[in-house]
Amino acid sequence: MSLYTTKSAVTITCNKRLTPHLEQEIKELGFTIEDTFVTGVRIFASINECMRLNLNLRCASQVLYSLKQFEARDADEIYSNLNTYPWENIIPQDGYFSITSNVQNDSINNGMFANLRVKDAVIDRLRDKTGTRPSTGAELSGGVIHLFWKNENAEVFVDTSGDSLARHGYRKIPGRAPMLEALAAATILASRWDRKSPFINPMCGSGTVAIEAALIATNRRPGLFRENYAFKHLRGYDEKIYQQERSLLENQVVKVPGLRIIASDLSEEAIENAHKNAIAAGVAELIEFYEGDFADTEVPEGAAGVVYMNPEYGLRLGEIEALEETYGRIGDFLKQKCGGYYGYIFTGNLDLAKKIGLKAKRRIEFYTSTIDCRLLEYELYAGTRDVRKLPTA
Repeated sequence: MSLYTTKSAVTITCNKRLTPHLEQEIKELGFTIEDTFVTGVRIFASINECMRLNLNLRCASQVLYSLKQFEARDADEIYSNLNTYPWENIIPQDGYFSITSNVQNDSINNGMFANLRVKDAVIDRLRDKTGTRPSTGAELSGGVIHLFWKNENAEVFVDTSGDSLARHGYRKIPGRAPMLEALAAATILASRWDRKSPFINPMCGSGTVAIEAALIATNRRPGLFRENYAFKHLRGYDEKIYQQERSLLENQVVKVPGLRIIASDLSEEAIENAHKNAIAAGVAELIEFYEGDFADTEVPEGAAGVVYMNPEYGLRLGEIEALEETYGRIGDFLKQKCGGYYGYIFTGNLDLAKKIGLKAKRRIEFYTSTIDCRLLEYELYAGTRDVRKLPTA
C-alpha cells in the first residue's frame, strides 16, 4: 500500500483566524471539507493530492497526513504504539527525518521528551527491520513525523510540508516588523478587491502586501518559489508527479491587462528592499514603487479600486501619542484622495483607529504574533453611492 495513492485523514493547519480563507482555497482546489476548527481544516486525501495542496495554498502552515490514532497515558505508551508501526515502508534506509509535536499531556512537562520517545520508537523499529539507522535532526530538510497528543488522545502524521507554508519563499529581505506572507494573502482574500482594479498600498514596508496582491491577481502560487518539501523524502515518491503538479502552476499564471499596483513608503531603504523582494517573486514589473509620504501616493481617479494600509500600532505611550496624528492623516487621505475606493486599514490598535474619523463598514478579525488585530473596511464614496464598481459581497 502506497501512502501516495491511499487516502487518509489530512489536517491542514494555519495561523489563528485564517481558517475561513484557507477553507475557501481548499474548496477551490476541488476538495471536500470534512471538519473545520480554529487553526485549520480536515479533509481526506492521498499524499499525491497533498502535493497539490502544498504547492497551491497561500494561507496554510502544514499539510499533515494521518498515519495512526491511539490512546496514550504517558510517553512510554507513545513509544510502544509507534514502535510497532511499519516505518520501514515510509522512511528510506539512507533517509533523514525530524520529529515535531504538539503536546498537552500532564505526564510530561517538556514536549521535547515526547519527540525523543517518538524518535526512539522509529529508530528502534528501523534498526530491527532493516539493520540500519537513519539520520535524524532538528532541521526540517528531510522527512518529518508529527505527533499530536492531547490528554490521552494521540495521533501521528507524516508532515508533507516540512518548513511552514506560511512563508512563501520569495522574501529575501524581511525589513522591519514584516507581515507574514500567509496573513497578508488572507487579508487580501478577505477584501473586496476584484484583482483587476487598482491596488494602492501606501506604507508598503518590505512590500509583502503589494507582492501578495500581484501574486493573487496573476494566479502565481507559492509552489513556484520553493523546491524542497517533506513529501519528497518518503518511500514511493515519484518526481514525475511532482513535476506535473508544478507545471500546472506555471501554466495557470495569467496576465491582467492594465493592472496597476502602486506601493509607496517614506523610507528609501524600504522601497529598495521591497523592489528586491518583488524581483524575487517575479512581479517587479507589475508594481509601481515610490518613495515618499503616504499622503502623496497616486490614487487613480474613477477606478474604484482598493487602498490598503498597515500602519504601526504603537507599543508605548510616547509612540501611541505620535501615531495619533498619523492615523488622523490617514483618515484625511482616505476622505480626500480615495473617493470611489474601498479603504482597508490593518491594525492591532483599535483606539488609534478611532483617530481615522471614519466608520468601518466591516471589522474582520485577524491575529498576528500575540496581537489581536482587525482589518477595517471603509466604503469611500465619491459624490454618490452609484460610483461603486467592486463587488459588495
